[in-house]
Amino acid sequence: MSKVVLHVTMSLDGFMAGPDISVEHPMGRGGLRLHEWIFASDSDVDTVVSREVSASTGAVVLGRRTFDVGVEVWQDTPFPVPCFVLTHAPRSRLVMKSGSFTFLTGDVRGALRQAEAAAGGKDVTLMGADIAQQALRAELLDEINLQIAPVLMGEGRRLFDHLGTEHIELERTRVLTSPHVTHLRFRVRYARGTPSGETSLQGLGS
Repeated sequence: MSKVVLHVTMSLDGFMAGPDISVEHPMGRGGLRLHEWIFASDSDVDTVVSREVSASTGAVVLGRRTFDVGVEVWQDTPFPVPCFVLTHAPRSRLVMKSGSFTFLTGDVRGALRQAEAAAGGKDVTLMGADIAQQALRAELLDEINLQIAPVLMGEGRRLFDHLGTEHIELERTRVLTSPHVTHLRFRVRYARGTPSGETSLQGLGS
């Protein structure tokens, strides 16, 4: 059964990218520091978590900005699965080596519905702060797989802005640590509640 999951690394002061995000600096200035646990870690814990993310992802929903700054770095889809780009500027489907990008002009609900259909029962992974915020506001995000990097960045792109003033309760389901990062996993508990065993995608309909 597909879940909507946000996999993201954040600094201790709440930034998921550095300032001045651009094609030249896809993670913002200094933002690569956040992902050292992926590219420069010899920890078995970090390796296991990274492999879990890849193995569980069946489709991706991302924003146009994330696509624009990331595609040259990836030279492919970010995961070898169908990827859906939510955008105001439509364009034709882009086929890459390991998957494809489909560009959608609707809302996050429609994008998640299409991603679920393509995910083959695996998770729908979200990429980008704006998409994550839209899914949270729509009460469609099931889990947050959050990596806390031991650094204070001071400035950059915050992950949890623009969510309003209502509390969103989280249930912590896992804590793992390595010398490079603390891995936290949460189940999102919305005020409306989600029946046991169901996911947010089940409420979308066809």
